[in-house]
Parts: sequence; structure tokens; C-alpha cells
Amino acid sequence: MKIKSSQELVEEAKKHIKTLSAKDIKKLNENNECVLVDIRDIREIWKEGTIKDSIHIPRGMLEFWLDPDSSYYKKGKIDEKKKMILFCALGFRSALATKTLVEMGFTNVANTDGGFEALKKTGFKIIQKEKK
Repeated sequence: MKIKSSQELVEEAKKHIKTLSAKDIKKLNENNECVLVDIRDIREIWKEGTIKDSIHIPRGMLEFWLDPDSSYYKKGKIDEKKKMILFCALGFRSALATKTLVEMGFTNVANTDGGFEALKKTGFKIIQKEKK
């Protein structure tokens, strides 16, 4: 049996989503026009930190926290007037997650080209998250 590779899935997803450069995201962020959503695992965030003022929604909970019909729905978690920009470590998981949100009906959503690594290099302020 031949399965699709994760890289094939990411490449397919990128054909259906908007992907923004870290530089463009920085401009949007400085103009308060976007919400940055960190979908990495909490252990990655504890180890490496995250972007100041970003929102953490674990990849495994994304669809549920953003679905008003889900028992896990987090009302008010995202300011829906702003562009929702997802990021993971390098932009692969967030590409798949962005495609899923587009499939759910979200229209003002984008992926981060290069992920957290690219955002760090563009000068975003990194904060540490403590274990609770």
C-alpha cells in the first residue's frame, strides 16, 4: 500500500491556502490587524518560548475550540475581525491546519511561511511560558 507522504499533504494544502511571509506578518501585527495562533505542542512552547501576544491553540484542539457547535468551543478566543495567522515550528503543521480551517469555512486565515523560526528571525518578541 502506498500512502501519501506528509510532505505531499503539505504541498497539496499550500495550493488551497494563503501563506504569508514573516515580514508581511510583522507589518500586519504592528498595525494590529491579525491574531497569531501558535499551534505547536505545549512542550515546544515551554522549551523555545512563543511570540508575545500570540494565542496558543494546540493543533489537536484547533477545530474543536473554533467550532461553535463543539462542546470544546472557546467563545471569544479569536477576534474574528482580524486575520488569523497560524504558525508551528517550520510551517508544515500550520499549513495543514490552515487548510482545515478553510474547509471549515474560515476565510480570513493564513499560514506562516517558515513558521516560528521565520518569525523569530524577523524580530518578533519571544516570551517564555512557564509550566503550570
